[in-house]
Amino acid sequence: MSPTENVPSFGKRFGLGLLLGLPGILALVGYIYLMTPATAVPAGLSLPLLAVVSAINPLLLLGVACLLGAFAAPRVRLRSYAIEGSGTDDGIWQHLRAEAGLAVGSGIIGGILIVVLDAMLMPFVAQDLPQSVLGATRPTVLDVLAYAPVRFLYGGITEELMLRFGLMSVLVYAGWRVTGRRTDGPQPRVVWFAIVVSAVLFGVGHLPALAQSVALTPALVARTVLLNAVAGVLFGWLYWRRSLETAMVAHASFHVPLLVLSLVQVAVL
Repeated sequence: MSPTENVPSFGKRFGLGLLLGLPGILALVGYIYLMTPATAVPAGLSLPLLAVVSAINPLLLLGVACLLGAFAAPRVRLRSYAIEGSGTDDGIWQHLRAEAGLAVGSGIIGGILIVVLDAMLMPFVAQDLPQSVLGATRPTVLDVLAYAPVRFLYGGITEELMLRFGLMSVLVYAGWRVTGRRTDGPQPRVVWFAIVVSAVLFGVGHLPALAQSVALTPALVARTVLLNAVAGVLFGWLYWRRSLETAMVAHASFHVPLLVLSLVQVAVL
């Protein structure tokens, strides 16, 4: 049986993926609109227009990712219950409930691991972070909670559509075609290559935001890419071995320890 049999049409897969990612885009727009001070709005732009303009790039990336994923994912047997259906007589929610424990547990453990690794790496990058930057941000509880929807919706859902459903799926498909073993599914080494590459690019994608506040140095770049790549490998493995939704729930759960840490920092500052 062809891996693309008994799955929705390409257009439907693309549309469902896009719909899944839109709440994250809206969360980002809402956060920028609510939390951007008037003094930070560039000349010639209103705050509402700035918020809308900020959605253009991520919306384009989401659209491209959903196009790629809608084409490649079913061909290499990478699953999404919400986009393609469960493929069995069991409902989608039964599959999600069966995978929820693994997703939540691995996400939270991964978040704690990243917090620990970040603390271990801090002595190597502290000299690259000016004290003015370290002490300049004094977030409030409102600031932290206002950013939570971005963490869970944009990070947990939209980024997974971009990095795993889109990029990782098409890398697996390309590797499968290049290796010439087209009668079988992609070999594990092909999938691992795609997992690592998409995870590293996930880390690289966090550099522009960091560059807005500090001058990038080799140590800061290595730290940022490494920490995010570790998380990306976890999410990629879950996408491969379970489903896109498992990776999404894990990514959202990954932010729980980070959110708690941010609230603790607010309390002690």
